[in-house]
Amino acid sequence: MVRWIMLPLCLGLAACATVPPSEPPVHAEVGVAFDRAGDIASFADGIADPKSGRKVTIDDPVRVASVSKMVTAIGVMKLVDEGKLDLRRDVSEYLGWSLRNPSFPDRPINLTMILSHTASVREHDDDYVIPLGASLQQVMADPKSWDPQHGPGDGYFAYVNLNYPIVGSIIEKVTGERFDIWMRRNILEPMKLDACFNWPTCSDAVVARAVELDTPEGKPVKDDLHGGRPACPVFVKEGTPCDLNLWRLGENGSLFAPQGGLRISARGLARIGRMLLNDGTLDGVRILLSQSVSTLLTQVWRYDGKNGATDSGFYCSAGNGTHQLPNLMTGCADDMGTKGATLVGHAGDAYGMKSGLWIDRARGRGIAYFVTGVADPAPKAPGSAYTAAEVHAFRRTYGLLSH
Repeated sequence: MVRWIMLPLCLGLAACATVPPSEPPVHAEVGVAFDRAGDIASFADGIADPKSGRKVTIDDPVRVASVSKMVTAIGVMKLVDEGKLDLRRDVSEYLGWSLRNPSFPDRPINLTMILSHTASVREHDDDYVIPLGASLQQVMADPKSWDPQHGPGDGYFAYVNLNYPIVGSIIEKVTGERFDIWMRRNILEPMKLDACFNWPTCSDAVVARAVELDTPEGKPVKDDLHGGRPACPVFVKEGTPCDLNLWRLGENGSLFAPQGGLRISARGLARIGRMLLNDGTLDGVRILLSQSVSTLLTQVWRYDGKNGATDSGFYCSAGNGTHQLPNLMTGCADDMGTKGATLVGHAGDAYGMKSGLWIDRARGRGIAYFVTGVADPAPKAPGSAYTAAEVHAFRRTYGLLSH
C-alpha cells in the first residue's frame, strides 16, 4: 500500500534521486515559497489520508512539531508588547511559585533563558508531556528536571521540550485563559489562520483536512482522524477520564502542547512568515510591534565549540523561540543549501514528520514545508545534521524562490 501511494510522488520529483535509496519514500511532501506580498509558488505531492486516498494540499493542517515553539514565542512577544510580560523578569513572579535549579538556588530564571533553551532545564522519560490532573510544579521539583553542572545565566544551550510547557503555564497565568484558546484568539485569528493547538479550537472543516502521520510502513501514529475529532485532545493517564473540567489555570502548561502541538497548513505557516517579514503586520493588521519581531529573531546564544549540546551540529544558535541557519563555525552542519543567505526560523520533527519555517529578512522572502512518513532514525544528507528527506523538501521549496 505504501509503495502504491508513494510511486507517483517520486516519479514527479526530479530531485528524488538525491535521497539515498535506503530511505523509504515520504508519504507527503508540501512546500510554499513566499515574499512580503504573498505566495510565490508551491507544491503538494502525496497522500494526506491513506484510508480515503485523499491527496494532500498546501491548505491541509499537519502537526508541525517544534515549529510550534516559534508560534508560542510570538504569543510571548504579543504579551511583551502589551506590558504583561518582561523577558528579563524572574518567571517565578508569573508562575506564583519558585522556579529554581536546585543546584543554583540563588539564580533567577527569565523568559529569554527559557525561550532560548539556556535556562538549565532538562527532561527525562518524556516528562514534558504532563498528564491532565498533574502539575508542572511537581515535575520541576524533581532534581532530574535540571542540569546540576550548568546553571541559569551560564549561557549553556541544550534543546529541551520542557521549556515550553513552562511558557504555556506563564501565558495562562498572565492572561487568565487556557493556552490554546488565548493563542487562537490573539495570535492565529488576527492572521486569519484556522489553526489550533491540539485540535479543540479548529473548525470542523479544518479537522476534516487533517494530515495523518504514519510510520514508513503505513502504521498511523498521529492524527488518523478521517474527518472526526480526537477522542481526547490532551494527554491523560490510562484509566483517567478525559475531563477538561480538571484543567486549572497555569497548573499544566503542557496540556495543549505549546512545544509541538500546533496544527497548521503550509500556507498558514507562510502567512506567519510574511507577518515577520513585514515587521509584525499582515495584510494591514498589526500582530507584533517591529521591535518584538527583531527580539524574536535575534540570536542570543551561539555555539563556541563548548557552550552547548548541538545534536551533531543541528543547533548552533538560538533566539527567543527561533534558530538561525547556517552558522558558519566549526562543528556546525546546519547548511541545507541557502546559497549564502542567512535564514531565521524553526524546524520541526515528530511522528515521522519533518517541517520548517524559515525567513530571509535581508531579501524579504521565506519558505514553509513539511514531509511525512520519514523513518526514525533516518539517513542524514551528506555532510548535514539534517535528514535527507528534510533537506530534499527544503531545497525543493527554496528553489521556488527563483520563480
